[in-house]
Amino acid sequence: MVEDELALLDKNINEFWNKFKSNVSDTSCQMVGLRDTYKDINKALAEKLSVKLKEEERMVQMYQEYQNQICRQNKLIEEKKGNLLKLVVEVNGKKQELEALTAKIQDLKEEYAKKKETISTARKAIDERLQRLQKSVDLYKDRLGLEIRKIYGDKLQFIFTNIDPKHPDSPFMFCVHLNEARDYEVSDSAPHLECLAEFQENLRKTKNFSAFLANIRKAFSTMVHN
Repeated sequence: MVEDELALLDKNINEFWNKFKSNVSDTSCQMVGLRDTYKDINKALAEKLSVKLKEEERMVQMYQEYQNQICRQNKLIEEKKGNLLKLVVEVNGKKQELEALTAKIQDLKEEYAKKKETISTARKAIDERLQRLQKSVDLYKDRLGLEIRKIYGDKLQFIFTNIDPKHPDSPFMFCVHLNEARDYEVSDSAPHLECLAEFQENLRKTKNFSAFLANIRKAFSTMVHN
């Protein structure tokens, strides 16, 4: 009976050992599988992490490039802004110069118009005076042997004859014109009269041209008889 119990114990021990070895073998295989799976997972994670790190590095580089581009663009914008401000200042300066020049041209136009009107008025007055002179002279032409010629410089040349009894056709002459101040100018007497300036002054004061002609003729006559 003891032998039977020992045999049964031995049998149970063998069965337990076999089961233990089987369990150990299965566990070892599972550990190996888990280790390989762990390695594969680590490898996959490492690859994914590497890819992700590269993408992040690329993103950082792109961000840095964008930052650099933005800096360059801002610098270029500032330069263009500065140039634009300078251009605006120059344009404003030119505009002010143009406005000043336009105002000056307008002033010159107005001044020219005034001078033109003044000259026109003066010329009209001169023509009227010359006409009056012509009429006055015509009254004495036959009596005084007087001839009037219009010569250069808007001058009237007065020529007397019948002064010298010995030479009645001998000419005695002088010139009259109006200056810019619209005063009479008497000149170019032939023969020369010393009192010509005095006659001119009296004519300017009295405006009596008939008396002036009479005095001139009288002065020439006195010269001949002396």
